[in-house]
Amino acid sequence: MSKVHITDTILRDAHQCLIATRMRTEDMLPICEKLDKIGFWSLEVWGGATFDACIRFLKEDPWQRLRDLKKNLPNTPLQMLLRGQNLLGYRHYSDDVVNAFIEKASENGMDIYRIFDAMNDVRNLKTSIDAVKRTNKHAQGTISYTTSPVHSITQFVEMAKQLEDMGCDSIALKDMAGLLTPYVTADLFRQLVAAVSIPIHLHSHATSGLADMCQIKAIENGCRHIDTAISSFSNGASHPPTESMVAALMNTEYDTSLNLESLQEIGIYFYGVRKKYHQFESEYTGIDTRVQVNQVPGGMISNLSSQLKEQGALDRMNEVLKEIPAVRKDLGYPPLVTPTSQIVGSQAVFNVLTGKRYKTITNEVKLYLQGKYGKAPGTVNNVVRQKAIGNEEVIDCRPADLLAPEMENLKKQITDLAKTAEDVLIYAMFPEVGKDYLQQRQDGTLVPEALEAMQTSNGHHEATPIEFNVTMHGESYHIKLTGAGYKKAALKPYYVTVDGVPEEILVETIDELSDEVMSSGGAGGKRPKATKPGHVTASMPGTIIDILVSIDDQVKAGDTVLVTEAMKMETEVHAAINGKVTAIHVEKSDSVNPDEALIEIEEI
Repeated sequence: MSKVHITDTILRDAHQCLIATRMRTEDMLPICEKLDKIGFWSLEVWGGATFDACIRFLKEDPWQRLRDLKKNLPNTPLQMLLRGQNLLGYRHYSDDVVNAFIEKASENGMDIYRIFDAMNDVRNLKTSIDAVKRTNKHAQGTISYTTSPVHSITQFVEMAKQLEDMGCDSIALKDMAGLLTPYVTADLFRQLVAAVSIPIHLHSHATSGLADMCQIKAIENGCRHIDTAISSFSNGASHPPTESMVAALMNTEYDTSLNLESLQEIGIYFYGVRKKYHQFESEYTGIDTRVQVNQVPGGMISNLSSQLKEQGALDRMNEVLKEIPAVRKDLGYPPLVTPTSQIVGSQAVFNVLTGKRYKTITNEVKLYLQGKYGKAPGTVNNVVRQKAIGNEEVIDCRPADLLAPEMENLKKQITDLAKTAEDVLIYAMFPEVGKDYLQQRQDGTLVPEALEAMQTSNGHHEATPIEFNVTMHGESYHIKLTGAGYKKAALKPYYVTVDGVPEEILVETIDELSDEVMSSGGAGGKRPKATKPGHVTASMPGTIIDILVSIDDQVKAGDTVLVTEAMKMETEVHAAINGKVTAIHVEKSDSVNPDEALIEIEEI
C-alpha cells in the first residue's frame, strides 16, 4: 500500500500554535460539511490545550464542542491528543479518573486517541491505552521526539516495539518542536517501519522550516500517515500546508486522492476566520531556526511570548530562550512537550526575571524532581534537586501507583455545581478554573473574552473601543476597553487589553466598597507596600490560590504561608522570619504584585 493518508490539525493543533487555542466552536461548525467530504484519515479536534481554553477563555463546554463536531462530521474519524496519565491537565491523575475520562470521551464521539507521555515513560501510557481498547476505539501510542546526549534512534525504535506490545493500533512520532531534519527522518523511519508491523504516523511542526522535507523523506521510507494543516493555519509553529503536501504527492505512487480545489475552498474560509482572532497572533509563530538549539515547541513559544508580555518583560525573550536548555539539562533532558515544556519554560522565566537561578522554584519542578512525573531520561542535577526538595525521597515506581482513587471525592467536592459526570471531569482537570466555569454557568454569567475589532484599510476600527493610559507602581500601561459583561451583585466584569494582553476586571463604584473590604486588601482594597522583613511578598505578579495561615498563627522562617499561580505554575511563598501572623491582606483568587505586603509577620 503506497497511498498516503492525512490527518488535518486545523480544528486543534493548528490554531493552538498560531492563535493560542482561541478558535471558537461557532467558527468550526459552518465548514464541517466541507471538511467531512474531503476524506481525511482523521481530523484532530480535541485535547491538548482546547479543553482548558474552552472553559478558561471561551466559556464553552468542551464536551458540547465534541458532541457538536461529531454530529457535524459523521463520516470522518475524530482524533484527540491525550497526555497519558496527565490526561489534559498538568498533574498525574489516579487510574479511576483516567478510565472515567476516556469512557466519557468515547461516549461523546472520540474515535482516535493519540496518547503520549512527556517523559517517554511507557508506564504512564498503559492505563490510557488499556482504557481506549476497552471502549473499542483506536489507541495510538506516541513517541515524543527530541535530541539530547541521552536520546538516540535506537531508544525510539525500542519504545516503538514496547508500544506495539502494549496493544497500540498505530504509533505516532511526535516532533513537537520541529527538530527533525530530512536525513535523520529517513534513517529513523526506515528503522521504525522495519521494527514494528503497525502503521507509523509523522507529526512534525514547521518551526524550523524543515517539516515538509521531513515528511517527504518519511514517506519515501515507509511512512503512510502524515499530519498537516489547512494552509491558512499552516507553517511556522504549525504544520506543513495540507494543500501543498497533497499537490506534492499528486500523480505519484503516494497520491493522497484528496481534492485540491475542495481543500482550497476550505483554506479560503479559514483565511477569513483567522482575521477574527488577530489579537492572539504572536510575532514568534514564523520560521525560527533557533528551535534547533533551544528546542522550544510551537505552542510553547507563543505561550512564552504571552507570559512575558503579562510580566512586562517581552524584551527578555532571548534571555529565556538561552536559559531553557540550561534548565532542561539540570532536569535530565526531558522532551519539551506539555507538561514538561511548561515546567521547564516557566522555571526558565522565573530564573531570568528574579535575576538568580532557582531563587524561586515552582511546585511542578519540585514534583518533577521527586519523580512524580516519571523517570527522567538523563541524570538530574543533584544540587538543584537538593535545593528544591532537600532530603525528600525520590520515587522510582509508576507515579500513579501512589495515588488513591479520586472520582468519588471529586464528585462530593463539586456536587452543588456538577450536573453530569462530564462536569465532574471538568472540575477534575482544572479545579479552580473549572469550578469558576461551572459557577458562572449556574449563575447565567458565562461571557467569553472579548475579541478586538479589526482595523479597516482607512485606519478606523469597525467598533471604536475606549482607550487610555494608566500608571501603576511607576509603570505605564495602555488600556483598551473591548466589552462589558453582565452585572453580578455589586460587581460588573469589563473586558480590556493591557498592553495588548486580554484581561477581565471587576469594577465597583466607590460608595459600594465597605471599610472592611478596603482595610483587608481584598476585592479592590489597597495593600501596604512591602518594607519590612516580616512582610511576605510574591516573586512576580500572579494569583493567590491558597492561604495556609491565619491571624495569630506562629510561623518559622521558611514555612509556606501562601501558594500563588503564575503562568499556570504554582509557587510556594515562604515566611522570611520567625514570628506571629498579624495581618493577611489577600484572599483566594486575588491578583498580587511583587511590591505588596500580602501577609505581615511580627517577630517574637
